[in-house]
Amino acid sequence: MKVDAFDFELPRALIAARPVAPRDASRLLEVGVDSVQDRAFRDLPGLLRAGDLMVFNDTRVIPARLEGRRGPVKVEVTLHMAHGGGVWDAFARPARKLAPGDRIDFADDFSAEVTARGEGGEVRLDFGCDDAALSAALARHGAMPLPPYIPRQAGPDDDDSADYQTVYARHDGAVAAPTAGLHFTDALLASLADAGIASAHVTLHVGAGTFLPVRVDDTHDHRMHAERGRIGETAAEAIARARAAGGRIVAVGTTSLRLMESAADAAGAVHPFEGETRLFITPGYRFRVVDTLLTNFHLPRSTLFMLVCAFAGLDRMQAAYAHAKAAGYRFYSYGDASLLHRAAA
Repeated sequence: MKVDAFDFELPRALIAARPVAPRDASRLLEVGVDSVQDRAFRDLPGLLRAGDLMVFNDTRVIPARLEGRRGPVKVEVTLHMAHGGGVWDAFARPARKLAPGDRIDFADDFSAEVTARGEGGEVRLDFGCDDAALSAALARHGAMPLPPYIPRQAGPDDDDSADYQTVYARHDGAVAAPTAGLHFTDALLASLADAGIASAHVTLHVGAGTFLPVRVDDTHDHRMHAERGRIGETAAEAIARARAAGGRIVAVGTTSLRLMESAADAAGAVHPFEGETRLFITPGYRFRVVDTLLTNFHLPRSTLFMLVCAFAGLDRMQAAYAHAKAAGYRFYSYGDASLLHRAAA
């Protein structure tokens, strides 16, 4: 499909610079088969049914943004994907000034060697230490990797360290938050459980590639960056039980959806999974697992907007986003949410 089909105008005033407080005070747009309804996020327990299963991505965002120097040249680095043993793929600026063998110094006792160059500003970095030592160094010298559309003149602050993390985050590794989960509070999670709505956790370490613009004219030509994920036996069994009992599978975020769809067989059964996914979902994709999607409002021409259009229908989503703009919904990572019911196949 032509990427232009996923374009829309968005006033900059609708881009949320900060989340609402408390988290679950955000708004929620429910997109049904033939209508849209303005809700509050706290309405969620009443919008789902007992026996439904919500699947959460429990990845934890790490302080993956670094500032360093290659000699006299200032270098900004955002880690993208871990390979183990202190080796990461990263996006760097200015990438054209980096070559294999270069060293980037981030602090007196913290540096990395460029071991390879990739496309679009991507480099491979070897920090020369084990993962535990690297995590400690990132805690001292790294910053929360806020997306580029959230302006911070002095960089991410202490509020962002808490705000850009879900309350159920468990496993370090993401360099971007699974933002649909940012709306949940412990109290709301308890209310969902009291309503008979079950939960399961999977892990997809969201990469910085989620922020990259689509630079091609046709979706067929776009290349997705890989992200690592895991679905354990407990989660796979919970999904199977819910489906067998007639419950709906509710993906909390596009990351949970992509991971489940990556792990599903042709019949829609989700199996334990550990590995990489490059799944790129556009209209025409046949969903095998997910019935309902909870997600934020996404950028025009982005792979995430393409995914929600595949899930709920291009015309429905363009109309829903037009309604959201007119009603003053807040967009992107710190913005409001939407509850999408899957279009008929």
